[in-house]
Amino acid sequence: MAMTVHCDIVSAEGEIFSGLVEMVIAHGSLGDLGIALGHAPLITELKPGPIRLIKQGGEAEVFYISGGYLEVQPNMVKVLADTVQRAADLDEASAQQAVQAAEKALHERGAEFDYGSAAARLAEATAQLRTVQQIRKKFGG
Repeated sequence: MAMTVHCDIVSAEGEIFSGLVEMVIAHGSLGDLGIALGHAPLITELKPGPIRLIKQGGEAEVFYISGGYLEVQPNMVKVLADTVQRAADLDEASAQQAVQAAEKALHERGAEFDYGSAAARLAEATAQLRTVQQIRKKFGG
């Protein structure tokens, strides 16, 4: 039997996952992280993108988060996300449209243009699209 750690993924909307996993793979502010049982305690910021859980038996489940924090304790991993969705619920066409709208907003600067907000929308839409494309590439469809 594989060594597991308890993982919770929560957002303001509530808890979306709680259970035992063999590994949590996330995109931290300083790069990708792979967290398994016995990992050193840490707290780090998470960038928008996929969170991949390797469950008992090797089954993978992927979530999209718009950013947040990861807390690691000896027997527990907690993802505190701004927003979270099951990656299977993401729509590639909608994500592509969001990327195009954000790129258009960056190029067509109006009188009340907020570059930081437009850049953040583009980064989030791009991360959603990247998540959908990674899943499609890995699992087909």
